[in-house]
Amino acid sequence: MAEKVNFLTAEGRVKLEQELNHLRDVRRIEVAESLKAAVEEGDLTENAGYDETKREQAFIEGRIRELEAILANARVLTGAAKTDVILLGASVTVAEDNYAPETYQIVGRTEADPVKGRISNESPLGKALLGKRTGDLVRVDTPGGTTHFKVLAIQ
Repeated sequence: MAEKVNFLTAEGRVKLEQELNHLRDVRRIEVAESLKAAVEEGDLTENAGYDETKREQAFIEGRIRELEAILANARVLTGAAKTDVILLGASVTVAEDNYAPETYQIVGRTEADPVKGRISNESPLGKALLGKRTGDLVRVDTPGGTTHFKVLAIQ
């Protein structure tokens, strides 16, 4: 089965590559040194430092594999020309019923951070906005119920 494409901004790709390099080049070495020191202490059956270091090592190795998989299947979003249709990577200003307008950038799931105005193309709102135009009314079915948005601008 083919891996799912991970859509990333150029900045997002750089950030993930930096995290991966840090884990490989710094954290992996630090944990190996901590593990060696714990082993040198002797009896591992009652060595809490050893147990904690092994857990940390497992976490780091898991995160390295996760980042490698994300980056192996990454497609970087290009700064597309201004368009009148909402596409992945676009910033969109919308107004929800009786609320102040909000601007979101539609990004891949890896970079989604709603608090920072970055919503996933796989989220209910992200899916509903794709392909819409300025002035369109958008119905979004969410776990909390149905909401309606009006597309005010596409940047």
